[in-house]
Amino acid sequence: MFWISIFPTRTRELHSLVGGVPMEALGLPSLNSLSNSRFNFQELRRITHFLPKPSHFRSTDSQLSSLSRTHHFRGVGIRMQADNEDYELKQAKDMAAARKRWEALVRDEKVKVLTPSQAGYAIQLSNKTLLDVRPSTERKKAWVKGSTWIPIFEVDNRLDSGTVSRKVTSFVMGGWWSGTPTLSYDSQFLSKVEEKFPKDTDLIVACQKGLRSLAACELLYNAGYRNLFWVQGGLEAAEEEDLVIEGPQPIKFAGIGGVSEFLGWTDQQRVQAAKEGWGYRLLYSARLVGLFLVADALFLGAQRVGSYIQELRSH
Repeated sequence: MFWISIFPTRTRELHSLVGGVPMEALGLPSLNSLSNSRFNFQELRRITHFLPKPSHFRSTDSQLSSLSRTHHFRGVGIRMQADNEDYELKQAKDMAAARKRWEALVRDEKVKVLTPSQAGYAIQLSNKTLLDVRPSTERKKAWVKGSTWIPIFEVDNRLDSGTVSRKVTSFVMGGWWSGTPTLSYDSQFLSKVEEKFPKDTDLIVACQKGLRSLAACELLYNAGYRNLFWVQGGLEAAEEEDLVIEGPQPIKFAGIGGVSEFLGWTDQQRVQAAKEGWGYRLLYSARLVGLFLVADALFLGAQRVGSYIQELRSH
């Protein structure tokens, strides 16, 4: 857990190792086919941390365990800080390496690139299969009609020490704002796909923003699948007419959550507000006012309780 405290001090090294792109949205700038994709830095960090290497699966339990130990002596603290800095730089190198591998897959056309609109045509006219690799939290909000759902990452509901540590880390580093749950790599992902689809199947692989699906394409290609198509920008980039969508929410809203969604401060909701006008905006303005009123009431209540306790003590 100590690496959280030193994270801001290593921004410069991380910038250089991942190509000098913004921390908030990591892109893949060296290819035109990837340059328009905007990737969440924390999501890329999580994916490259838990996905298996091309040749073997990299276990992280011992690393997380060593990072979460509390140090009581100065010498131990200095050593742990050095270990954490090395660990952080190693993660950055893993991200840079993953990005290069994914760029090569697209550049060499081992994975073909489709826009959401092209994916829609391929599904309707060629009966190609759309493989949805999103977690259940996104899938249950909206999905493409007829798609097959096999998540590469799923919500981690375990309560062991390593998982709790990651949940706290995720929450502190923005989970409370974005509503992003703690996810873990499904080691059965490949076997589930292989059980359902032969190696010569045309698979259109999609996730919400386009990053996890690209990671899935790498795993599938290494497993022998050769007819792979990647939906650039993910399902979030799809317009209403591109795909046949089912579910209780628009597909663009499937990846948002947390306080930002509640207040209507996500990019997706701003675009929707521009379309629907003042009625939509007033709803979220009312929520913001209500939030301030609740916070004010709690503050006044805490003051009153404090005064009451002081009176009791004085008697």
